[in-house]
Formats: sequence, structure tokens, C-alpha cells
Amino acid sequence: MKIKIDKDFAPSKIVCVGRNYADHAAELGNEVPKDPLLFLKAPSAIIFDQDEIVKPSLSDQVEHEGELAVVISKTCKDLVDDAKVSDYILGYTCLNDITARDLQRRDGQFARAKSFDTFCPIGPYIETELDTADLKVTVRVNGVEKQSGRTSQMVFPVDFLVRYISNMMTLNPGDIIATGTPSGVSKLNSGDVCEVEIEGIGILTNRVK
Repeated sequence: MKIKIDKDFAPSKIVCVGRNYADHAAELGNEVPKDPLLFLKAPSAIIFDQDEIVKPSLSDQVEHEGELAVVISKTCKDLVDDAKVSDYILGYTCLNDITARDLQRRDGQFARAKSFDTFCPIGPYIETELDTADLKVTVRVNGVEKQSGRTSQMVFPVDFLVRYISNMMTLNPGDIIATGTPSGVSKLNSGDVCEVEIEGIGILTNRVK
């Protein structure tokens, strides 16, 4: 079942997983982490399908990162290895982890580079019935394919991530876990139209200004 994401969607937090595809880690000159590399993205960065991504004047290198996002259904804390993770998942959606790459390199951490207003497009739907083992993730800019990967290539799969994160912080209903991006990230320019398509969910479309 598909649930339309609207303006009332307001997660308490967005937990992101860095370098969860080996090819993306390699393209940025990084090693694959031994444990999930987590960072938070400000909920105020959220926009929706057809909203505009606004490039900040502080950055000259704003890039797209298309990702499968997990939406939590109920309070989730300290899950053990044999817990049925699906009981805590409402569904899945498309997410674009917009990143000011130059600021990320300059800061040596992710908070500023990932959290500008409009830097977290999500949608257009939450798909409640989906097998995430091997879904195609595609990003196109102005119709040209830039990123193409499969969720089967993730270093840490969805169930592991939910358990792992729940043992550090309580996940509340509506919270989002962004599971990482495949290789092919590239610069966005004003006027570009960026599409994130995930098999079984749909296409998230946003124009850059």
C-alpha cells in the first residue's frame, strides 16, 4: 500500500548511514567502515516531491545522493538480534541526501553540509509492503542517469541498521533512517531537475534553484 507523504510529515530525527555502499566510499576516497557510520540530518531540511532545492550561497559544490529511506512505525528501543524488525517499520520511501560537499570536506564532519534548509527531499510515497533485499536505486539529473545501484550492495542491510541504531537512540514513530547512496554523486546546478527513483516506490522529483 502506498501512503502519500504530505506537509504534516514531521519526524523527530533523520538518522543517516554514511559509506554504506563500497563503490560510493571508494569514489570519495574513503574506506568502508567496520561499523555503520551514523550522522544526523536536521528535520528542518525536509521538503517534498516537486518542492525546490535551494542552493546556499556558502557552497559551490552541492551534490545529490539518492537513498532508500526507512520510516519507523512505533517506538523502537534496544532491539535484540532475533527481534522482528518489520514490526517497527511503517514502510519505505525515496530520499535525496543533498550535500554541500565542499563544506563537508572543510568541516571534517557532516552536520552543516547535510542540514541546510531544503537538503532532504523525501517522497512521494511511503510503500508499506516492499522487500528491500534487492531494489534498484536510480538518480537522474535532467533525464541523464547519474547513480544506479541496488540495495543488495549495501554493506549493512535494513534489519541490521534498525537494530543497531535502536541500541543507541530511541526511534520514534515517523523517524527516518537513510540507508546510504550508491556511487555516481555529482554536482547540481541551478535549473537542474533531479529525480530519485526506487523500484517499487516511485519517483521523487525536485528542481534546483
